Amino acid sequence: MKHVKFLAGAVLALGLATSAGAQDMSFFRIGTGGTAGTYYPIGGLLANAISSPPGSRSCDQGGSCGVPGLVASALSSNGSVANINAIAGGTLESGFAQSDVATWAHSGTGIWEGKPAVEKLRVIANLYPESIHLVASAESGIKSVKDLKGKRVSLDEPGSGTLVDARIIMEGYGLKEADVTAEFLKPDQAADRMRDGAMDAFFFVGGFPAGAIAELASQHKVTLVPITCDEAPSICENYSFFAQDTVPGGTYEGNPDAVKTLSVGAQWITSADQPEELIYGITKALWNESTRKQLDAGHAKGKAITKETALNGVGVPLHPGAEKFYKEAGLLK
Repeated sequence: MKHVKFLAGAVLALGLATSAGAQDMSFFRIGTGGTAGTYYPIGGLLANAISSPPGSRSCDQGGSCGVPGLVASALSSNGSVANINAIAGGTLESGFAQSDVATWAHSGTGIWEGKPAVEKLRVIANLYPESIHLVASAESGIKSVKDLKGKRVSLDEPGSGTLVDARIIMEGYGLKEADVTAEFLKPDQAADRMRDGAMDAFFFVGGFPAGAIAELASQHKVTLVPITCDEAPSICENYSFFAQDTVPGGTYEGNPDAVKTLSVGAQWITSADQPEELIYGITKALWNESTRKQLDAGHAKGKAITKETALNGVGVPLHPGAEKFYKEAGLLK
């Protein structure tokens, strides 16, 4: 095993390894995202939860409830695409990715079109939703996706998952990119343009509350526009990675009512090459009561990570080890 620099989740384990010896130890890396984002701290929580280094007390004695002999670590990375590439190349055992990006990579479509499909990509679990925001200036009069026609709309940067999602959503509502005055800006740049009266609406994919939108809403009257498969059924019929979602009322200033939207899942992915029993043990450790307490206490998004939503929006095959657990848990037939 090549030397690995542990960025989170394995400091205690390495200390134990010195005294216990490494002969019974195995390593499992989790590629996350930037250290300032959500993926990284969630990765650290999960790495601790699934680890049980040699010499650890057993779960029933108040010790680790992870996989015996496993030392997991969360590594900072550039996010979904980088994690998928690293898993495909064998330099990561697992990582986090948006469900849409994972689906495109597995099928060689979307932003993966023209690249070799990552056919061995497999899912361990859907973790939490990353909501699709369509933010409109209140002055624009935009109340529906259909109202974007003829408006100035930012679809996000070229190559981003948000851009592909925005095009899918507009198509589902009967709009083409040519029907809007499209711009391709990051959300904070689009928000700046909206403050200046030069942008009518913009798309953003991420957990709520999103900082750029919250800041904008405190300074400028904005409307969160609903996106639903009731209005545009072809979206969910054609793209299995979308799940229905709701942004609670009051999340953003000036928007007191709950707004229905769609989400893509932040998913924990791995390779079909990983051993079935290992991934079974990791999935079992992910969903035990000890991990539940760590997730609830450890991060704002931790409470959204539930066994009941573990299969939401999964458009990539489950790893056989994960599938075995979900069948035993009665979540799969």
